[in-house]
Amino acid sequence: MSSPARTRHAVVTGTGSGIGAAVARRLLDEGWRVTGLDRAAGSLSAPAFNPIVVDLTDFDGVSNLVRKLSDVDAFVHAAGYMRVAPLGEVIPQDGEGMWRIHVQAAVVIANALMPKFSPQGRVVLIGSRTAAGAAGRSQYAASKAALVGLARSWAAELAPRGITVNVVAPGATDTPMLQDPSRSGAPPRTPPIGRFIRPEEVAALTSFLLTDDAGAITGQQIVICGGGSL
Repeated sequence: MSSPARTRHAVVTGTGSGIGAAVARRLLDEGWRVTGLDRAAGSLSAPAFNPIVVDLTDFDGVSNLVRKLSDVDAFVHAAGYMRVAPLGEVIPQDGEGMWRIHVQAAVVIANALMPKFSPQGRVVLIGSRTAAGAAGRSQYAASKAALVGLARSWAAELAPRGITVNVVAPGATDTPMLQDPSRSGAPPRTPPIGRFIRPEEVAALTSFLLTDDAGAITGQQIVICGGGSL
């Protein structure tokens, strides 16, 4: 008699709210086991969900934590935030903070996971359409653009192991970050479809990229913009 299939295990950051919570919920609904990493636990609760409260910019702490995880099949990095300012009013500490959470946290976690990451595993980094550039959002755009360089480099390294790495880059998405007062100087624009992107739509594409059917998609940035790039 063959042994039962092992439940797939995903590590997802930013599960306290927004896109990260939507991704975790989608994966749980599809039968995954999810370890959530965020500075706040959030409201999501399920038997197969293990929320871990952690500062993702405590790189030694998060690295040691992740190294203790086992049987990891997917890593989704959705944690992030936005600070905006036009050139001449840019605050360097804002750029440093976004770089640490968007880019360096992804590096630290992926680096800790890779030695025991499953063959045919999947990595998805949540980027942004803003990575192409946007007035008043230069530091945010730069940190999100860096994810594309990471993904393409890792994709080239990991392809022989069957591991794919991609970026899902949404436009303005209906999450708490959209209403953050700190971005009042650069308000979001409604896409041509007449509404903002839904977190569940980002989660759906992310979920697909974790499947066997997406095994030939790697090193790509896939934009969900509601026509905003047209």
